[in-house]
Parts: sequence; C-alpha cells; structure tokens
Amino acid sequence: MKLISINVGLPREVNWQGKVVRTSIWKNPIAGRVHASKLNLTGDQQSDLTVHGGAEKAVYAYPSEHYSYWQNALADIELPWGAFGENFTTEGMLEDQVRIGDRLQIGSAEFVVTQPRMPCFKLGIRFNDMKMVKRFLESKRTGFYLAVVREGEVNAGDEIYFKAQPEDGVTIADIVNRMPMSDLV
Repeated sequence: MKLISINVGLPREVNWQGKVVRTSIWKNPIAGRVHASKLNLTGDQQSDLTVHGGAEKAVYAYPSEHYSYWQNALADIELPWGAFGENFTTEGMLEDQVRIGDRLQIGSAEFVVTQPRMPCFKLGIRFNDMKMVKRFLESKRTGFYLAVVREGEVNAGDEIYFKAQPEDGVTIADIVNRMPMSDLV
C-alpha cells in the first residue's frame, strides 16, 4: 500500500447558481514532506467545519484505483490527483478492505479510519454537475476519512502500513452498502 499523492487546498469563494459559496473542494498535489496535524495537513483548510473537517475527518483518503472508472465515466474532464477533494490519493486500500478503526502508519504519522465520505453539493460544484453527488454515491467509490492519532510528516511515495486492524470491524463498503440511496442524495 502506498501514498501516491498529497493534495491540499485553501478555501475559496465561487459563484454558483447566483450565490457565493465558500469551498475547499479544489485540491492540488504538492511535493515534499507535509505535516499532518490533529485537524488537517499543512497547507490545507476546510471551509465549513459544521459538516467537514474536525478531528474525526482531518484527512480524506481516496483510492487511486477509482480514477480509471471516473476517467471512463467523465471522459471529457481532466482528473488530476485530488480531483475528488481528497488529501491522500492512495494505492492498495479499497473500501472493501479498510475497516473502521484500522490504524495506519504513513511516514512518521499515525492515523485511524473513522468513516466513509458522504459528499455534499460542493462535489457537484467542483464538476459543474449537480448529479455528480448521486453518481459518486451510487458508484460506492466513496473513499474514507482519517483521524490523526499521532502527528507527523508524510510524503508522496511513503508506504502505508496497518498498525492494527479490528478483527470484527466493519468495512467502509459495509457501511456504504447498508445505507439506503434515498438517504444519501
């Protein structure tokens, strides 16, 4: 398992359907070591802490393996790492393999898997398509949030190690598959 890309972004205001919306959905890959703190990565900031961020959602991870699916589904859209608003683009960590409570070592930082991502309307703004949230959830390619257990430094290319895995834990896919789609969109 590997950390392919680290992506960060700061809040910006965008015009959407006649309103100004503050969002941090646009993330850009960065090079070099990055500090993972209890609430986010250096250079990254969440826009609306009532629904995003906080200690339980400090870092959003998304599997690189999903990009080929989206490249086919969204053929006319360029998809650089970070396109889905993720902080970590990973390799070898799919939703059916990752459990709530898994502890991960990346670089000198330690993380715990907390929950799947349930995107808000800002994903639709990012792709200029309000149906994108529904498409994203129906695909069941949600990625997952991480809490920072031990602050430290991470770098693209770092190996990802499981430090602990609860034997009876539920996977991210278990949770997403049990949720009625009508509750999600």
